[in-house]
Formats: sequence, C-alpha cells, structure tokens
Amino acid sequence: MNEENQKQTRKKYSPEFKDQVLARAEKGGVAQVAKELGLKESMIYSWRAKKKMGGTSLENQKIQQMEMARLKRENERLLMENDFLKKAAAYFAKESE
Repeated sequence: MNEENQKQTRKKYSPEFKDQVLARAEKGGVAQVAKELGLKESMIYSWRAKKKMGGTSLENQKIQQMEMARLKRENERLLMENDFLKKAAAYFAKESE
C-alpha cells in the first residue's frame, strides 16, 4: 500500500463534545473516560489545559462571536464617519481658498 492510503484523517470534535468529555472526566477520571470513548488520555488533558487557560466553551464562543460582530459593525460605522469627515475637510479647505 502506498503512503496516501495509510494516512489517517484527523478527527475534529465539536466544542459541545469536548465540554461533555471534560465534565465526565471530572467525575469519573480521565483514564476511565478515555477508555470508554476510545480517546487518548493526552487529548483530554490537552482539552482541559486549553479550557483552564481561558479556552473556548460553547458559551464563550457565542459571546466572542457576538462581540466580534459588534466590533465589526462599529468599525464599519467609524470608517464611514472618517470618510465623511475627510470629504468635509477637503470641501471646506477648497471653499476657504
């Protein structure tokens, strides 16, 4: 077999799944949960470390997305205001000459 057939695809887990796994690991231990779900213990420990460092739970992701959308809207508004002020300044500079 060639190498392309032997490459494993990387599994991606949803934030909800990670949160559920971490909750179960808190109660039943990482080794037990990893064995039950067929996951590597190191993966669960990694998820735990990321969460402790301000990781992204589903609720945090939603809050961050809402904040990002608000900031994008505000940025767009400020860019429009800035463009308007530039045009107004140019107009009045022309008028005063």
